[in-house]
Amino acid sequence: MAVDIPKLETFELKLHSTGVAEIIFNRPQRYNALSRLAYAEWLAAIRWAARCDEAKVTIITGNGKYYTSGQELTMPEPVADTNDSDDMVAIAKKGSANTKALIDEMINFPKLLIAAVNGPAIGFGVTTLALCDVVYSVPHATFKTPFMQLGFCAEGCSSLLFPRIMGPSRANEMLLMNRQFTAQELEQTGFIGRILPAEGFHDHVLKLATDAAKFSLEALKTTKKLVRDADRESLLKVNEIEIQRLAERMASDDCIQRLLEFVENSQKKKQQKLKSASKL
Repeated sequence: MAVDIPKLETFELKLHSTGVAEIIFNRPQRYNALSRLAYAEWLAAIRWAARCDEAKVTIITGNGKYYTSGQELTMPEPVADTNDSDDMVAIAKKGSANTKALIDEMINFPKLLIAAVNGPAIGFGVTTLALCDVVYSVPHATFKTPFMQLGFCAEGCSSLLFPRIMGPSRANEMLLMNRQFTAQELEQTGFIGRILPAEGFHDHVLKLATDAAKFSLEALKTTKKLVRDADRESLLKVNEIEIQRLAERMASDDCIQRLLEFVENSQKKKQQKLKSASKL
């Protein structure tokens, strides 16, 4: 019987006959940026992979040069609709509902979840890597969480998982100081399991996933549950707190001003590039 694979706009989903599913960021022209629709579709994709009996192992990867450039930065539309700070926090929290649900689903994902980082990863694309069971990367990938620059805060359970995985000093450099890390640096910390050659990277990861899909699915699920249960409740609680704090930050004047400046600077840079290109 044919398996019903959802058709999405911002993701491509694949299911191989070997039992390997792929969730692929598919906005290469936008560096796989995460729009509101992308968050909703990522949530739908991860739920599909979790519930699909034929999907034994799931890979998350990107189409094009980037893994994902993180959240697509535009001014939140509802901000101009109210001057009440409590209302703005509620609006921001409502807008983050899919994000919270997605992180919860990744925390509770019952099967083997592999991240195949095919290029630069930014923001939410980095924090969610720590929720995957195994992370593979190409040598040239970079990793950055520019939350302080934009007036955001830690999310994706990174406030708990980053210090645990890479140590407090490196975690704070990434979360608090906007430092960009190389794949080699994060492999040394254990954040990345292995760096694989860029040539044939996808096929290499697919083979590793295919080999794992030959194992007993029930044994994989039982062992993953044992590993995750040790801190499942802590992660779910941390996610709830981080989302609340993120909503407060996004409703703040400080964050709104920083977003405005970022968007304006980005538009100026685009215009300058267009002018330079027109002179050639």
